[in-house]
Amino acid sequence: MTVREYKLVVLGSGGVGKSALTVQFVQSVFVDRYDPTIEDSYRKQVEVDKQQCMLEILDTAGTEQFTAMRDLYMKTGQGFILVFSIIAPGTDDDLIGLQAQILRVKDTDRVPIVLVGNKCDLEEDRRVPRGRGESLSQRFGAPYYETSARTRINVDEVFHNLVRQINRQHPVQDKKKIKCKIL
Repeated sequence: MTVREYKLVVLGSGGVGKSALTVQFVQSVFVDRYDPTIEDSYRKQVEVDKQQCMLEILDTAGTEQFTAMRDLYMKTGQGFILVFSIIAPGTDDDLIGLQAQILRVKDTDRVPIVLVGNKCDLEEDRRVPRGRGESLSQRFGAPYYETSARTRINVDEVFHNLVRQINRQHPVQDKKKIKCKIL
């Protein structure tokens, strides 16, 4: 059985929970402290729709000073998780530029993307309405999930949905050998 590899990239503003979401998915641990990421890479084998998948997940910097690195991982990424925080207004607006940059770098109008409103366990502190996430979802043509890295709400679903989108856009070619008769 072959294991297909996927290159996933997690993008969003600083402090929205990109690393917490990624570490919760990969290691089932919640990272409570904020330690700004420059760039971290994780690998995890999962089963999605009865298919073994090796996910290479790039957890990116949320700060503006590392934008030069963005073009490179946008070019090599197959699917993107765009994260904002439901308790931090403006972090949703930042995703509009990121999505446009992804499409420009990949020179296409359709890329597998999942939109994530993180920190839904902090509903009482919500500053970005649910409707805003749904509106961005329609604009991007991407599914929208509200997640909690702390309580693991919808964490697996986000990554699995992205794998399914990549599979739909780039189906595995059947590699059955065709035998030719030499005359």
